[in-house]
Amino acid sequence: MADTLTKKPKQRRTRILMAVGLVVLAVGGYFLWRYFGTYESTDDAEVDGHFNAISARINGQVTDVLVEDEQVVKQGDVLVKIDPRDYQVAVEKAQADLADAQAGLVSSRTDVPITSTNTSSTLESAQSGRVDATAGLLGAQKQLDAAGARLDTAEAQVREAEANLKKAADDEQRYKLLVAKEEISQQIYDQAVQTTAADKATVNARKAAVNEAQQNVKVAQAGVEQAQAKIKQAEATVKSALTWPEQMTVIRARAKSAEAKVAQAQAALDQARLNLSYCTITAPVSGVASKKTVETGQNLSPGQQLMVVVPLDDIWITANFKETQLKKMKVGQKVKFSVDAFGREYQGQVTGFAGASGSRLSLLPPENATGNYVKVVQRVPVRIDLDRGQNDDHRLRPGLSVDPKVYVE
Repeated sequence: MADTLTKKPKQRRTRILMAVGLVVLAVGGYFLWRYFGTYESTDDAEVDGHFNAISARINGQVTDVLVEDEQVVKQGDVLVKIDPRDYQVAVEKAQADLADAQAGLVSSRTDVPITSTNTSSTLESAQSGRVDATAGLLGAQKQLDAAGARLDTAEAQVREAEANLKKAADDEQRYKLLVAKEEISQQIYDQAVQTTAADKATVNARKAAVNEAQQNVKVAQAGVEQAQAKIKQAEATVKSALTWPEQMTVIRARAKSAEAKVAQAQAALDQARLNLSYCTITAPVSGVASKKTVETGQNLSPGQQLMVVVPLDDIWITANFKETQLKKMKVGQKVKFSVDAFGREYQGQVTGFAGASGSRLSLLPPENATGNYVKVVQRVPVRIDLDRGQNDDHRLRPGLSVDPKVYVE
């Protein structure tokens, strides 16, 4: 009876303790459920960042490699040097071509006012020369007419002298017969002989005058022809001078062509200088040099990758959440995450969601129109940026595994 009375309080106490334990478990479970409902997490996440590929932009032989793998470099540091001699020669040639083109441009520009002045002056001179030539032609024509008149007069005088000579010769022959018959005196016959001789001299003199007049006519005719040639030459010069607008158009076109050649030569010089500057390859960003594949003496070609520079100041987290976890997730929510490699917690915030699921962004996206479709929960990449100062020690490196927690409430 006593044992029975002793067991009853113990059973009552046990029941009370069990009830209290159940209540505690229920309250703890409730708060634990509330806690797990305040965030979304995933183990499919990693540190992400930029990979700046360093490549050659020109052909050439490497003379110096100034970095090694895993070396920290700053923006602007020289990484690789290429033999610059060929490109220095190209720069000097381009400079000479530019100087030649500039000289041609100066000459072409000078030709514009000179041609304009010369053409105007030539036109005035040609018009004046045409007037002078016309006047000279008139004068030469007058001289030719006068010479022709003198020739006509001389020829008429020759005919008259020849007629007188014929009459005197006939008289001489007749007087000769009469003298032989002693019908006239010897003195009359002598006078006839003298008259014939004088008429012969007159005829010869008149013929000489005719020859001289003919020469004068030829000279005058040559003067006329010369004056006519001068008129034709003056008219041709006037016609040529009247084309000065077309000539000026040609000269101005040459000047523009010279300007274009200068611009072309300047562009070639700029390109040559650019190629020369490409002989020195520098770091585009500050970071860590990795995957170095270049060595001294190696011949490079454009686009050949030499190394990669990974900047550690611009990194973020790429977390692949299930599509069922995105219901309450939005940009700006706070994130806490840990990295397997380090024993500390980092903070950040959601800054963006991918435009498609990871499978759609893969190299070979799935094709669901096959008739044997099986629904699979998709994952969507979510970008998480670190808060300021979280990675000042630059310990986070792209590729490290991350366990993020996005607080959705």
